[in-house]
Amino acid sequence: MTDQVREADDDNPEGYYEYERVKSIKNGDIAWLELAQGKVVKVIAALVVHLPATYQYRVVFMKRAMPEILASQRKMLIRRGEDPDKISDEEMGRLFQKHLQQVENWMDSQPNIQRLDISYNTLLKEPLPEIDRINRFLGGWLDAGKMGEAIRLDLYRQRS
Repeated sequence: MTDQVREADDDNPEGYYEYERVKSIKNGDIAWLELAQGKVVKVIAALVVHLPATYQYRVVFMKRAMPEILASQRKMLIRRGEDPDKISDEEMGRLFQKHLQQVENWMDSQPNIQRLDISYNTLLKEPLPEIDRINRFLGGWLDAGKMGEAIRLDLYRQRS
């Protein structure tokens, strides 16, 4: 589910496959969830904990190697003209890991959430088994060939 509000930029030259209203879930806007039934919606980890218990969710929780996350964040901050050294990579990594653990614990406690953990790095190295796992988890109706074609290794710039 995407609305094409956020345009492509240097960080994501293919654009952002996002739905802008997702960001308003933290303020209680859940009306859009009715439109999202049966669709895939990108929700960042910080917002997952705002998903209401009124729906059933299948969450594909994408995990990436921490050094790559930190390198990507650093590059984005520099592009935005912000100080990338305001907090050390070690501290940022520790805080981010703590946050992810809290989100995972929350999801584990929700009876309406099924979760599949996927390694971003494994998906890029050996996409077919991971695509198959995702497809089975989501009911087997996805076009695995198109999923594989969507992987753009030339856009994998922050490697650990």
